[in-house]
Amino acid sequence: MNWLGALPGAAAQGIIWGIMAIGVYITYKILDVADLTVDGSICTGGAICAVLVTSGMNVGLAMLIATLAGILCGLVTGFLHTFMGIPAILAGILTQLMLWSVNLKIMVQANLALPSRAFDVLVAASRVSKSLLVLAIFIVLLIALLYCFFGTEIGASLRATGSNQSMSRAQGINVDFNKILGLALSNGVVALSGALLAQYQGFADINMGRGAIVIGLAAVIIGEAVINPLVNSNLIKKIGIGFAVRLFGVIVGGIIYYFVYQTVIFLGLDTDLLKMLSAIVVAVFLAVPYWKKKYFSNPNKKKEEVKNA
Repeated sequence: MNWLGALPGAAAQGIIWGIMAIGVYITYKILDVADLTVDGSICTGGAICAVLVTSGMNVGLAMLIATLAGILCGLVTGFLHTFMGIPAILAGILTQLMLWSVNLKIMVQANLALPSRAFDVLVAASRVSKSLLVLAIFIVLLIALLYCFFGTEIGASLRATGSNQSMSRAQGINVDFNKILGLALSNGVVALSGALLAQYQGFADINMGRGAIVIGLAAVIIGEAVINPLVNSNLIKKIGIGFAVRLFGVIVGGIIYYFVYQTVIFLGLDTDLLKMLSAIVVAVFLAVPYWKKKYFSNPNKKKEEVKNA
């Protein structure tokens, strides 16, 4: 009964981290860039939201500013990568390191309380039902906005950049601009999730983003595995909403991840090992396509492809 009672709270946290994972999806799956900025930008979003709300600002405006700050974080990573020629993964690490100091300066201390009983917040662990409703609205709006954006000419050029940079450059697409745009958009979404997380858990902490990239990847990969059969169905292809379904799958992946987390707690297992288990899950799911291609592909098909070539 305790396990079942904890599931709504786990679902709420899963949705918040699923929103963060959508930011990871933009860079990892669409832009094909490994961005580690998210470990810092999620904390930046939470820190700014907590500071502004506790200072008396409206929570909606505080979340907007937090999102803009996340966009700025992505711009810094994009600048380091494109203008300074630093590899994307290293540029993300450098921005993440800078954000550690920035976040400390924003909060002035290692953590800052944001109790729901003292401040008017949108989501809170003490109001799970209301929080789930608010988060559901956020999901619908976010997925709808991203679906519309990636259907535009700019969104299409961003997707083309991630698919094939050389071909995109040959077609006159500004690849560097799209990389910066993708990183900014990704970290804006991540910072938004950080603002929601700070409200839900009732505080912002300097360590709240540690390991966020692993959780994000886990949500993306688990969601992709769960939702792929639906994406490949004739109905979804006919309607043309495969991209929106994939984004929703990322949210589902975040929820599944936190259901597993809650189960680990309920079974009395060592929660200190959860991040290691998450890393193992991510590693296995990343290896599955490679194993499938290397060990389970049809040898006759390979011979036929060589013959046709």
